[in-house]
Amino acid sequence: MKLLVAFIFISITAVFAHAQTFERNDYNTNSLKLELKHDSLRPHTIRKAVILSAVLPGAGQVYNHIHMPKGSKKAFWKVPLIYTGLGASSYFLVKNQRTQRSLMQEHILRQDNEPGNIQWSEYTNDQDILTLYNQYQNWRDLSIIAVGIVYLLQLTDAGVEAHFVNFDVSENLSMAFSPVVLNDRTPGIKLALNFR
Repeated sequence: MKLLVAFIFISITAVFAHAQTFERNDYNTNSLKLELKHDSLRPHTIRKAVILSAVLPGAGQVYNHIHMPKGSKKAFWKVPLIYTGLGASSYFLVKNQRTQRSLMQEHILRQDNEPGNIQWSEYTNDQDILTLYNQYQNWRDLSIIAVGIVYLLQLTDAGVEAHFVNFDVSENLSMAFSPVVLNDRTPGIKLALNFR
């Protein structure tokens, strides 16, 4: 703990000493503030948000949330939705895969005239077992597609939201249309954009 406090104190002292040398050399202090701000903070990148989301689903949304300015829409609420979607689609994937394997074993046992699983005893015709097998195989394939879609959606969301982390939607931005007469005869519309 003492080492951490000493490190922070030395860092702050070095920053102030660096700032004073710039002031003595008649540098613009506004550029110094911008330089210190960019040096001390790691910039938010879209690439990092997408990579984090690819490695751990939802991590890109948390990364975007951390870098959003105060008072703006937050992104952390999407993480439970991501894991709910991945969990539900994975659950159905595992369930359909197990049922498909069970039906395949039942078909093999019936071909060898051995007693099968009681679960499938109501299906006396072997064709019914094969029909069920094909149905669960299709459902398993759809579950794989569902897992992929949820994964790609959360990747896309992390990337798109990373674009809007520093997007300014303050009241200082405005757009106004007004009628105007051009060359003293031609009517037209004037578009005025105000940026701060």
